[in-house]
Amino acid sequence: MSMSPDQVQQHMMTYLEATDCQVIEKSPYHVTVKLSPQADKQLTNRPYYWGFVERTGVNPETLSYTFVFDPDHYSVPDVIPSPISNSNGLPQESILTRFFGVTPTLPRMGPGRIQREDVTYGSQRLLQIWEAARREGSSVYLFEQPGSLQRRALFSAAYEPWLAVCFKVEMTCDVKKEQLYFMGISLVSGIITTDFRQQLAGINLSPRLPENVHINPAEMSLTIAAERLQSNLISMLKELDYEWADQAQDRLKEELSIIDTYYEHMMNDPDEEKNNHIREQYEARRSEMTWQYAPKVKLSAITCGLFHLRPAQ
Repeated sequence: MSMSPDQVQQHMMTYLEATDCQVIEKSPYHVTVKLSPQADKQLTNRPYYWGFVERTGVNPETLSYTFVFDPDHYSVPDVIPSPISNSNGLPQESILTRFFGVTPTLPRMGPGRIQREDVTYGSQRLLQIWEAARREGSSVYLFEQPGSLQRRALFSAAYEPWLAVCFKVEMTCDVKKEQLYFMGISLVSGIITTDFRQQLAGINLSPRLPENVHINPAEMSLTIAAERLQSNLISMLKELDYEWADQAQDRLKEELSIIDTYYEHMMNDPDEEKNNHIREQYEARRSEMTWQYAPKVKLSAITCGLFHLRPAQ
């Protein structure tokens, strides 16, 4: 899997907009932003500074960055700042110059400096943003925005609550495959949709309850709804082709047979201490091969949310 610079930029801009960062400059190849307090806390690793801000109540000074998505096409002209001159037109001497003869180059840090970072697929910054998005967006609570006619209607519209869960299925042996399933269940009717993303297509969502709207009471708890979604997904997974697992088992048997043959005569050493050491190596090698080749299917929930939607007509 890989991502183009445009796709990386889309992910980055979604995060920056969601965290209310101030965009200073933008091009197809880069964006320069002043981080919001939320983004600064998540990205800059300044816990002592933010602890000081929270204790004293001072206005925070967030950092600014230029995030470059396509380093091959983005270029910045080199600008050499002119030295500060005094009233006589001569360069002004600093104290460090006067005593040491030359001013050492010091890194400019702090809010006044705009740092450049290349953000490409696999970069540490992109991984950090994904982790922050996963942590902050692990659950959502959203409402469908009604049209202008509904806002002026005499009677309020009834919305139906849905529990949606994005499941990740990992199928691993000596190779690995991942699949995502975004499923939803109505807490009123119990209807399950296996592609909830399609149901949300074209719908404007907001975290605020719209005017002239009420929510139908749920007929099942969130726990029961989540169990039904998981049970439905497990039933779907049972229908898949698991030839890959059979092939992995065959490779595992072959690897274990090689290990058994290799250690068979070595474990007959008359020296008991040496024999115990060899047996430990033998068991460790078998455990390694089993971990690497044994087929496994792991199911986990990545994100979830409550969506309040108009019932289908």
